[in-house]
Amino acid sequence: MTSTTQPATRPGDVWSSLVGQRPVISALRTAAGGHGMSQAFLFTGPPGSGRSNAAIAFAAALQCESDAGPGCGVCHSCHTVLAGSHADVSVIRTERLSIGVDEVRDLVRRSALAPVGRRWQILIVEDADRLTEQACNALLKAIEEPTDRTVWMLCAPTVDDVLPTIRSRCRLVTLSTPSTADVASFLVRTLGVGEAKASYAARASQGHIGRARALATDEATLNRRRDVVSMPVTLTSLGSAMTAATNLHEVAKEEAEAITAELDVREKSDLDTTYGVVDRGRRPREYNPALSALEKGQKTRAKRRVLDVIDRGLMDLVSVYRDALVIATGAGTDLVNEELRRDLDRLVRVTTPEENLQRITAIFTAREQMLEFNVPPALALESMMVALRLPEGTRP
Repeated sequence: MTSTTQPATRPGDVWSSLVGQRPVISALRTAAGGHGMSQAFLFTGPPGSGRSNAAIAFAAALQCESDAGPGCGVCHSCHTVLAGSHADVSVIRTERLSIGVDEVRDLVRRSALAPVGRRWQILIVEDADRLTEQACNALLKAIEEPTDRTVWMLCAPTVDDVLPTIRSRCRLVTLSTPSTADVASFLVRTLGVGEAKASYAARASQGHIGRARALATDEATLNRRRDVVSMPVTLTSLGSAMTAATNLHEVAKEEAEAITAELDVREKSDLDTTYGVVDRGRRPREYNPALSALEKGQKTRAKRRVLDVIDRGLMDLVSVYRDALVIATGAGTDLVNEELRRDLDRLVRVTTPEENLQRITAIFTAREQMLEFNVPPALALESMMVALRLPEGTRP
């Protein structure tokens, strides 16, 4: 009789960062051991589930030198893959809105090279859903005709985010949203935070590991989330709705700037050093085009950061209306925002489940307008907040 028990993750091995993904770990370990191996993999799963972490852990397991089993986490190859310095593992990630054909062509050229070591040449594409049409075409040919020792790993939220011609040539690896208990346990184990804080961060993050880590360790992130989830009961007039939209947009811009400002300065300094601006005190002819390209890329990155921060805020708002629906319908499932019980009870008293479903729809509409149709965030947020208003006469 075959046992159905999944292998446990050993502390310190390459799989230890994958939270609540035992079936995935089991499948990838088996593949790394030579059973069910493919030369192209597609990692899918919701935001925060650990798609890129799974790909990098698998890459480390494929390069692992230990006889104890693939992915020991101790050998030189495991260390260098996890550190991002392994000669035969290339990762393409972008801070921009898309991944262009030039970046993919460079990766394709590398894929044709023989590995430096004895094992595999591995190419990992994070956010494969951001590939432009030209980039997809360049990638497709390389995946169709890989060299014998080349492995491609693509990461995307769903299979529908990748062209059918590409995904049909990949082995699918599907990650799931980890449970609240798994996330809380991970935070206690890796960060040493208290169980109460870990439990709150796990619930509030809704299974997003990076978000949970930030909520557990960064007071500013915690306070920003509290400000956002307190908004629904304050939306009692047109003025309060417009103010809330402005506040959410401004906070997102401030957080995004805090994330990117230091990197922008460092990139500018590196560019000046490369072209000798600092040493010689003058700008060569090639400097201005390079500076213009850098500034354009930084603006694109800043725009994406703002949208990412706003998107997190929108999902936090959705969690409040979801909790109100849980209470109103007596569903009996755990609340994301248990600490907001008084606000939630008030929402249930002055609204109906149907109205709160419409509010959730309004949030997702605003999200689509910004992410898909390039509507200015300020306008999309104003329209959304007006749609979230409580009934006339409701007191704050």
